[in-house]
Amino acid sequence: MSTPTLRLPETPTGSRILSIGAARGANVVTNDDIAGPIDSSDEWIQQRTGIVTRRRADADVTVIDLSEEAAREALTGAGLTGADIDTVIVSTVTHFEQTPAAAAILADRIGATPAAAWDISAACAGFSYAVGQADALVRSGAARYVLIVGAEKMSDFIDPTDRSISFLLGDGAGAAVVGPSDVPGIGPTVWGSDGSKAGAIGQTHAWDAMKTTPDAGWPTLRQDGPSVFKWASFQMAPIAQRALDAAGVTADQIQAFVPHQANMRIIDQLIKQLRLPESVVIGRDIADTGNTSAASIPLATERLLREGQVKSGDLSLQIGFGAGLVYAAQVVALP
Repeated sequence: MSTPTLRLPETPTGSRILSIGAARGANVVTNDDIAGPIDSSDEWIQQRTGIVTRRRADADVTVIDLSEEAAREALTGAGLTGADIDTVIVSTVTHFEQTPAAAAILADRIGATPAAAWDISAACAGFSYAVGQADALVRSGAARYVLIVGAEKMSDFIDPTDRSISFLLGDGAGAAVVGPSDVPGIGPTVWGSDGSKAGAIGQTHAWDAMKTTPDAGWPTLRQDGPSVFKWASFQMAPIAQRALDAAGVTADQIQAFVPHQANMRIIDQLIKQLRLPESVVIGRDIADTGNTSAASIPLATERLLREGQVKSGDLSLQIGFGAGLVYAAQVVALP
């Protein structure tokens, strides 16, 4: 008896982002509000980071709450309901439970059960990782509509006296629905990692230290600012260029550039390294939202669309990079 040939699903030509949703922390936190414990000032913070304010959520708001708000907006924008979603991916490093995944709980909340659901731990590159996964799932026929969410409540991991990263951080979630398209709307994802630099960004100590060291306390985030700045500013520009090349477009053919909102000086360096023309609109949501890790790219994209700085169908180069160290970039057609 011959071995049967396995059947594969009919697949679409491409995929695209159909909609974007956003949720920002309800509280506006100014530089003056946080400058005292780090012996700093509004002027110093603005000069170093470009941040004027950041958004932080109430104490009782969770990563899943932020995810749900953004997801519902994205579903409405796509003209879909939770029942239409067959895969949910949440990128987060601030969901407190190792298991179950935030994605499974979110899927239940929005009525997407029995959608496949899993979390990604790729820090600030997480949303771009999720876009790459969703694109592959849709084009392979493994999924039709994929809900992807980048969500963080960074304020749960802040030491108010830390001058390395804590004053940068905000809370929020950005969601997108990815579905089939007759023409490709998501270019190839260029991604990778360098674990040799894992110590550049991370927690002060592992969770299990609280069991073995009574005075270890709650872990918070730290970074080696100079090394991260150098890595992001100069090593990420070639990655972004590879994403342009892989998509078959040049810098003067895109309408927007949305990098991870890590630091305004890093954004400016990337623009310089990529030699982007002045016609390209730049995502600068960090100025009043802060660094929201996995949420930053969709939040910045949503803002550009909401304010009319870009329009549906425009091409946007996006790149995420952060703890790991990990990175991912792709060119997308805006919803």
